[in-house]
Amino acid sequence: MAVAALKLKPSLKTYHATVHVTRTEQWCVEAESAEQARDLLAAGAGYRCEIGECINIEVDRVED
Repeated sequence: MAVAALKLKPSLKTYHATVHVTRTEQWCVEAESAEQARDLLAAGAGYRCEIGECINIEVDRVED
């Protein structure tokens, strides 16, 4: 009976997709003022404190 059940399942294929994900992240930097912190973060300084939540996902294309 188990063999008969296996024959009824559809065969699955693996598909690859290009996905654009937008999420919020919290970044930290040490600075003397909020303005300096903004400048440092804009220049790429600092480190990610938390990954955050996914706020948008968009599938660009799916390939066989």
